[in-house]
Amino acid sequence: MKHPIRSSRFPQPRVLACALASCLAFAAAPAAFAQGTAATVRGQVTTGSGPAASAEVVATNIATGLVRRVQSNANGTYSLAGLPPGTYRVDVSGDGATSSKTVVLQVGQVATLNVPLESAAPDVASMDTVTVTADALVETKTSEISTYITQKQIDAIPQVNRNFLAFADTVPGVIFSQNTDGTTKLRGGGQNSNGVNVYIDGVGQKNYVLKGGITGQDGSRGNPFPQSAIAEYKVITQNYKAEYDQLSSAAITALTKSGSNEWHGDAFFDYTDQDWRATRPAEAAGSGKVDTQDKQYGASIGGPLIKDKLFIFASYEYKNIITPAEVTPGENFPVSLLPPEAQNLVGATSTPFEEDLYFTKLTWTPDDKNLFELTGRYRVEDDVQGNTGVNTTPFASTKHQEETRGDLRWQYTSGDWLNDAHLTFEDSTYEPRPSLLTGYGIRLLDYTAGGDGRAVLNYGAGPNYQRKGQKGWGLQDDVTYSGFTWAGNHTIKAGFKYKEIEISALEQQPYSPQFFYDAYGDLSTPTRVTFGVPVPGTNPNVVTTAKQFGLYVQDDWEVNAKLTLNLGIRWDYEKVPSYLDYQPRPELAAALRNWANLNNADYNIEDYIGNGNRKAFKDAFQPRLGFSYDLFEDQRHVIFGGAGRSYDRNLFDYLALERSKGSYPAYTFRFNTPEHPCDTTQSTCLAWNPSYYNPANLAPLVAANPNLGGEINLMNNDLKTPYSDQFSFGMRNTVTMFGIDWNTSATLSHVLSHDGIVFTLGNRWPNGSFHNNPSFTWGNQPWGQPIPGYGTLIIADNGIETRTNSVLLSLEKPYTQDSGWGVTFSYTYTDAKENRLNAAINDEHYLFDVANLDNQPFYRSVGIPRHRLVATAIVDGPWDVTYSAKATFASPTTKDATNCYDAANGNACFFDPFTPEGTFGTKQIDIAATKYWHVDDRISLRFRADVLNLFNTYNWNDYETWRGFVGDANANFGQRNGYGITTPTRTFKLSVGASF
Repeated sequence: MKHPIRSSRFPQPRVLACALASCLAFAAAPAAFAQGTAATVRGQVTTGSGPAASAEVVATNIATGLVRRVQSNANGTYSLAGLPPGTYRVDVSGDGATSSKTVVLQVGQVATLNVPLESAAPDVASMDTVTVTADALVETKTSEISTYITQKQIDAIPQVNRNFLAFADTVPGVIFSQNTDGTTKLRGGGQNSNGVNVYIDGVGQKNYVLKGGITGQDGSRGNPFPQSAIAEYKVITQNYKAEYDQLSSAAITALTKSGSNEWHGDAFFDYTDQDWRATRPAEAAGSGKVDTQDKQYGASIGGPLIKDKLFIFASYEYKNIITPAEVTPGENFPVSLLPPEAQNLVGATSTPFEEDLYFTKLTWTPDDKNLFELTGRYRVEDDVQGNTGVNTTPFASTKHQEETRGDLRWQYTSGDWLNDAHLTFEDSTYEPRPSLLTGYGIRLLDYTAGGDGRAVLNYGAGPNYQRKGQKGWGLQDDVTYSGFTWAGNHTIKAGFKYKEIEISALEQQPYSPQFFYDAYGDLSTPTRVTFGVPVPGTNPNVVTTAKQFGLYVQDDWEVNAKLTLNLGIRWDYEKVPSYLDYQPRPELAAALRNWANLNNADYNIEDYIGNGNRKAFKDAFQPRLGFSYDLFEDQRHVIFGGAGRSYDRNLFDYLALERSKGSYPAYTFRFNTPEHPCDTTQSTCLAWNPSYYNPANLAPLVAANPNLGGEINLMNNDLKTPYSDQFSFGMRNTVTMFGIDWNTSATLSHVLSHDGIVFTLGNRWPNGSFHNNPSFTWGNQPWGQPIPGYGTLIIADNGIETRTNSVLLSLEKPYTQDSGWGVTFSYTYTDAKENRLNAAINDEHYLFDVANLDNQPFYRSVGIPRHRLVATAIVDGPWDVTYSAKATFASPTTKDATNCYDAANGNACFFDPFTPEGTFGTKQIDIAATKYWHVDDRISLRFRADVLNLFNTYNWNDYETWRGFVGDANANFGQRNGYGITTPTRTFKLSVGASF
């Protein structure tokens, strides 16, 4: 199944040279490190007589020897920004006195270290021989709602998939979920996964084309980055500063590992299979376990090429997964009534997956003012997806993904100035293909409920054929100045980003003809066929070069020892020519303007007919305000809060439909059979002929009018960019219980998201109505009223909104080597609402039951638990064994449902979501134990065992959502109706590793 690895494609040398020259020119001004990952240590230097002006503060990285220095100002305050996170010795000297302290700085941390100068000089050991005992500084004076994920947590907390994003699940307000097919998703609050962004070494990983927030996370079982290359990261739930762009939900800023002055390496091998897990419910009800496997291995190494100057780090990880899946006929259809060739395709099955991840990083520190980094990443994965539910394995898709990213960084620092410049490159492709590229699809339907039938089973050749991606370069520069002391101390940050990204979307669906049959009727004669044929003179491959530009300025203002204000604003702008320049073909525009059904419609078709001169959205101004107030000037009791706006972006996958749907339309023809007659006066009603199984005999059916029946998608000419408004108020405390310091946080959060894209049916009845009767509020949509000479019209507007109120509580005793233990507790109460059901959990952006979202009520969000508690523990036991555990508890989530039972008639149904009763919701307890064996002073081995879902709890997912019809209740409504579960059965995983 492995695809050949294509050679990576990079910009032309001349383009790279020009871009690099621009990058260096911007960086040459005095000023370094993307503020997203760099740490800052600041505070006040004092002597017995008061503030110490002009004291020299020198921070030296213990591992690499990197040195940064600054002088305190007139009131004794100092700020050292742009420090790569790690362990530092901070030496301070002034007025004939000195002080030295070793501290740990975390990713993106702004830590406070006040230094009282001593009269005697400290005894400083050689950097080569010092045994470091460092204090981890705790960041409390920030308006951000943020949590740090440390290397110890990444190494110890139980997990199977080695996706570093999984640990964000331990943060209040953030959910990392793994679906039954193994795909993963990261969400924040009541918004969908599209709103998140991940910054690796200060560079955003945003997906401009597909869902999932970042590249490679749209329906993938893979990992976006090798976990062995992640040093630590910070999860910012809310109140991120103005430097963060292209997101409306949670932000993650991650730091990769670097080489140091000592060579270190690590290798691992993880394994589990069907013999090491409990039987799944579907397997117990069928013929037993299917073969499954999760095999992962990799290695990393880092060290000095030139001591104190040049370092290298490299890592590789491989993943091979065989995931169990269940194929179950829909509508409770008996397997015995299926065709013989289909019966063997039903039941437990599995899906294979492979992934390779590569990462390399060179770090050069020629002096104490400059830092250069060159990083490269390559990812390739192949997957089989879709063989679950009513879709059989032959009907599934084979998906290939490939991603290459590069980043050249120059950091320059001089006194109070700091500058960080990045030149980036990215190339990401997403290519699903039908598992069977020839033949046709067979779709069995249950017509007993009327209409066009409900799916029973799909086999044969599937319809999914896509090729989508993004490729291009970017330049970003961030400047920090910390020497401004008017009315307190100011840290001024400003920056810009410019990117040119070629984005593309090719979608040909259905790629193979799809024939539909009555599962209870004549299986030798289909009831209809759907197929696709390119429209002559058009190109379904939509390619354009997007230009993105962003500016921001931020003032972190320490008004006094208690009050800190964070005042920032950013502005983002994007041009997507394929959307801005779009003009429908003249004959289509004429058909739309002359469509009599729209004369009395509730919308103006001119709002959707592009004139080739649409305007890009220019109003993405984003004020971001925050404060923190240290009650007693000891960083132990801090009140904080903030308000801000954050703009995301419109996915190109949606924007491209305007061109692609009109280029490769899907046509449907019905066959006039005794059981399912059609209107023979219509050109789309045919007598059945077995020759139609050959696609070559279907194409002539539409040759005379290639637009007949083809779906047309049109975007609003004035599309806006999705955004969220965020408000919070909370308090952090460091409290001492039983002689131990505990960090606590309590926050009230309110988030409103706006302007998500929704696609609705543009067809109208001849009288201009949507339901063809003023008293109708449901059903009777004008599907049979197409654009004259064309097909169905789908229009896209801004309209999807969510409203989320949350209570975020956390309690943490950080792990330290001295204590040998650490615990975290994270509780989230979420009251989430949405005006389009499934918008948050599944990004549902189509709405065909009503005309639009105008006056639609807000429903409790589907799939988001009201209560959620996650707890973790790490304990060092005797005999060099480390024990760890993670417990997740969540209340039942709301399910999507339509209520026709309580309706006055069949044309008065309404959306009516429900929460299953008699179920706990989600409960999962995972444990792990790691035994370390030190071969000598340099080499150690480890053996680890993980047990996921220790008590083998079934967290059920499938429930009956049909309430019944007008007075005729469904007795099974709300009851479990399948074998789907949301978490793995009890699974044992064994790991071995070695490090030096």
